[in-house]
Amino acid sequence: MTGKAIAKSLRDNARFVENEIGDFVRTSALNRMPDDASQVIFDEPLVQYADASDVLFTQFKTIIAPVHLTPREALALAVGKKPEDLPDSLSVISWILSVAQKTRKSNRTKKSRPSRLWAYTRWYGEQFNEALRRHVVEVLRKRGYMATAPAIEPYFRQERNEKGPYSNWSERHVAYVAGHGTFSLSDGFITEKGIAHRCGSVVTDLILPPSLRTASTAFSNCTYYANGGCKACITRCPAGAISETGHDKNKCFDYQRAEFAPMREELGVGNTGCGLCQTKVPCEFKNPVGKR
Repeated sequence: MTGKAIAKSLRDNARFVENEIGDFVRTSALNRMPDDASQVIFDEPLVQYADASDVLFTQFKTIIAPVHLTPREALALAVGKKPEDLPDSLSVISWILSVAQKTRKSNRTKKSRPSRLWAYTRWYGEQFNEALRRHVVEVLRKRGYMATAPAIEPYFRQERNEKGPYSNWSERHVAYVAGHGTFSLSDGFITEKGIAHRCGSVVTDLILPPSLRTASTAFSNCTYYANGGCKACITRCPAGAISETGHDKNKCFDYQRAEFAPMREELGVGNTGCGLCQTKVPCEFKNPVGKR
């Protein structure tokens, strides 16, 4: 194939993936609030791609934990092969699901616990995200490609150490490799549509064009790191888990587990999230630093 033919093939592959994800987000009944079918949970998605051989994936074994999987390891586990027996070229699809404006607005007024809409978004929204992962994997497999969504595979693990909770597949870190944005003082992930979102990913042997990472550092989109002028998330955190030194994951986790138990029972959900540090802050629905 000529260079132009290869480029067109990659564009076609990307268009196919983006259409599948976009259509599912727009049409799935799961992307609706449980008590109001007219209210979407997530807005239009952002979709970008990473080369599975990107050196950052190996570095995550040091940055996050030695158990963090590379895309090649994750796909090999899912298809029952050795990593070295997979094709040389693999891709990672990464998407961002931005929280709907009505939900974000409802959470801005809260000071000690999330709004009902935010709690529903964390619980039912992640169920939708899981369905989206399954859908993308199924569509790719039907076309003859290998595919896996590591976050919903049996091998996915969430653990906790002295630094707090972590997993063997971090959707935020995958999103960073795919060029969606950068991390924040609160440990969130700031995209061009802000920090209020959920994210997901799929590893496949469908070849896709890697998206460009434009940020100069892993914290470029955070105003605090850009000029030290923003501490909004520190003020917003009801657990006192955010400071100028960063985010105390253990304090955050323990506060949510203890303080939100009545709300979880009241709403019938297993997790409410919190999201106060993701709303009523400059990075809520945009990159406050701006594109570079």
